[in-house]
Amino acid sequence: MPTAICNGVELHHEVHGEGTPLICVHGLGADLREWEANLPAFAARHRTVVLDNRDVGRSGYVEQPYEVEDLAADVLALADHLGIERFHLLGASLGGAIAQHVALAAPARVRTLTVAVSWAGGGRWWRARGRALWRAVPQMTPEEVVDQLLMLSLSAAAYEDDAQRSAAAERLLANPHPQRPEGFWRQARAANRHEVRERLRELTMPVHVIGAEQDVMVPVWMSRELAMLVPNAQLTIVEGAAHGLNLERAAEFNALVLRFLREA
Repeated sequence: MPTAICNGVELHHEVHGEGTPLICVHGLGADLREWEANLPAFAARHRTVVLDNRDVGRSGYVEQPYEVEDLAADVLALADHLGIERFHLLGASLGGAIAQHVALAAPARVRTLTVAVSWAGGGRWWRARGRALWRAVPQMTPEEVVDQLLMLSLSAAAYEDDAQRSAAAERLLANPHPQRPEGFWRQARAANRHEVRERLRELTMPVHVIGAEQDVMVPVWMSRELAMLVPNAQLTIVEGAAHGLNLERAAEFNALVLRFLREA
């Protein structure tokens, strides 16, 4: 089991394929299993690194609160550990927020930045919405938590399909390393404090923002806002897709990511 001590935290990670490095960072409550539908395509062209952020999966849990900047520092420390100086960077959801901080902290190291179903920052409405989404989680059963996550992550069509919804639920409930509640809350609180809207104009590397038309977790207008704040950013909105588009629409997502890396 590959692990590295990064900023005092043990990070579980995997490296697949050969070629120009691509580091993939996933979001709130998710571990590296969430890239399983994307890894074969990515690793066919790139040395692809996936990781469990601190407080999830097989990575270490911490005791103190932290910020998204700390999660970004973990990614950079892992790159150092693996001897990777420059890399393409892909982040989804909270992973997209982490990726923004990585690009701002070490712009010379990031060849390209791809940010999917993510946001640049939020005010009172965003913070209140986050509290409303997760307030009841401590009183819910694992099955109820999973159903809420699927409602927020699947497209309407996929959620209405009993077979698709059941398969997704079984996969989540079968996770051998489920996130502990305290880890979820530390990640969620850090996500709620993410704010870089005034800094995104600093980015000069090629940037691709991918939004999902039916995203109810991170509304599509937030993807549009993010792209507007980055000079010369490319914006793609996937029609009919929801927050979990990298899994539900994997072939399309993979093609979008790889085409941007190739052309950029």
